[in-house]
Amino acid sequence: MKEVLAKISNRIISIEETLINAMKKMDKEGVKMLLVFENERFLGILTVGDIQRAIIKNIDMNATIFSIFDKNKVYAKTSDSVEVIRKKMYDMRAELMPLVDENGELLDVYLWNEMFDSNKEKRVDKIDVPVVIMAGGLGTRLKPITNIIPKPLIPINDKTILETIIDQFEHIGCARYYISVNYKSEIIEYYFANLDKKYNITFLKEDKPLGTIGSVSLLKGKIDKPFFVSNCDIIVDQDYRDVYDYHRNNKNDITIVTAIKSFHIPYGVIETGENGLMKGISEKPDLSYMINTGVYILEPQLIDEIPENTFYHITDLIEKVRKNGGRVGCFPVSEKSWTDIGDWNEYLKTIKL
Repeated sequence: MKEVLAKISNRIISIEETLINAMKKMDKEGVKMLLVFENERFLGILTVGDIQRAIIKNIDMNATIFSIFDKNKVYAKTSDSVEVIRKKMYDMRAELMPLVDENGELLDVYLWNEMFDSNKEKRVDKIDVPVVIMAGGLGTRLKPITNIIPKPLIPINDKTILETIIDQFEHIGCARYYISVNYKSEIIEYYFANLDKKYNITFLKEDKPLGTIGSVSLLKGKIDKPFFVSNCDIIVDQDYRDVYDYHRNNKNDITIVTAIKSFHIPYGVIETGENGLMKGISEKPDLSYMINTGVYILEPQLIDEIPENTFYHITDLIEKVRKNGGRVGCFPVSEKSWTDIGDWNEYLKTIKL
């Protein structure tokens, strides 16, 4: 048992820990699943999906894991062959699988990289929906490099920012891309015209800046299914098929991918009521907020709601949909799953300089 605990030491969390701390631990360890214990007793597993569903249900991030804990997970049994265990892991896309005896005692933990080739994809279903990438900005935050190179072509390792974003969508089956361009557009178009690629790109040329969604009006009559919209300076470590499933299952008009951003207040926070009377005090609380990452899914009919040749922000469209009684959903990801590479500090962290 000591050997097993040593192997999973970085994945162990107490049932009494908060959801926000569980998400922070996943970020720190770069994992999507944790093993939940009560003292030395194994209770089960917690997935990032469990936390995401809790957030969608508006459960407080300072609630404990106990408040959302699902005891009905699938585990490996002592009677299971290695092939059966491997199939369970693959079918569930599980990065780990606990082996338990008839009393629920933990005997071992199988890890994905032990059971499969490290390059084997956990999920094989694909979605082929259009992707619109907003790449027309000036890249002001990355000056002076953007005085010479347009932000979408700034390198991340051996590829550009724009290729890195496209690769993530291509991985899940997306093959049609509409790229909105303005600043140094001829350089961007030339680069992709000479790039060996398997996907199709159509460039949407803005004659003037049209805001964060205005150029999508150029797609009227060209898209007839839900489509992704992404800024060209962010990377989100999330399988976008999960976002698409959430969008369709909840019949949303717009889905916003949000990041959970937490702030630690190093003071006692006081809540007051009428006449300044204290209602309560929280000692050094952690406050959590949902941040807009800049990735969305839109229903195709919303294209007609965007005014033509007009500076128009995504927030304008969101408010219009809400005012008309439409559904705007939020799909949460962890804080470190979202990287804003349009900022110098985050860009330098990304390329590990």
